[in-house]
Amino acid sequence: MGCPSDDTVSPTGDGMSDLAKKLAGRFLVVDGPDGAGKSTQLRLLADWLRGQGLAVTETRDPGGTAVGDRIRTILLDNAHGEMSVGCEVLLYMASRTQLMAEVIRPAMESDQCVLCDRWVSATVAYQGAGGTDPKSVLAMYELALPGIRPDLTIILDLPAETGLQRVSASRGHDRMEAKGLEFHRRVRALFLHQAREHPDRFAVADAAGSVEDVQARLRQILNRWHG
Repeated sequence: MGCPSDDTVSPTGDGMSDLAKKLAGRFLVVDGPDGAGKSTQLRLLADWLRGQGLAVTETRDPGGTAVGDRIRTILLDNAHGEMSVGCEVLLYMASRTQLMAEVIRPAMESDQCVLCDRWVSATVAYQGAGGTDPKSVLAMYELALPGIRPDLTIILDLPAETGLQRVSASRGHDRMEAKGLEFHRRVRALFLHQAREHPDRFAVADAAGSVEDVQARLRQILNRWHG
């Protein structure tokens, strides 16, 4: 998890752009299929926003806390191939609840913008692709974190084939990435379905092209977002 640098302009002081003022205290998520480049794009977005005077906290889901990082290790370990989808969902919710209490809520209350690499949108997509009813996933989420939703979730979109090729070339496969092409096609479809169902809270960015091109698309989304 990244933290605001010492030279970040105070959210209550001078030097903030209009966009920075709009995003202070907001909870934003960057999500999408494997290989879409979420982590890279999130870091670049955070640096850009800090340059506009906004205090930014970067984090990831699952993980972002000591408890969450241990859960993340379990979830991604190929040794746990027998794990049921229900167990996966509950572990994700446990990590998420701790992250909200320990990192996200305190940052928002201090007028920082939280940028999170994945959130419940990923659980809906991945566990939904594995056979769990997305409505059941959201019901469990509501029990864990009632009434809490990201202000904006940006889905980085690309074909499953392209994403898996990128992942294989860069780091090999973890337990989720080893589930096969058809599974990941269903994942992509469920991400896009969420964006269509909730256009007020979701935006889609094409993840094809150079890192710079994709970053420009994300910045354009934030500049146009009305909050």
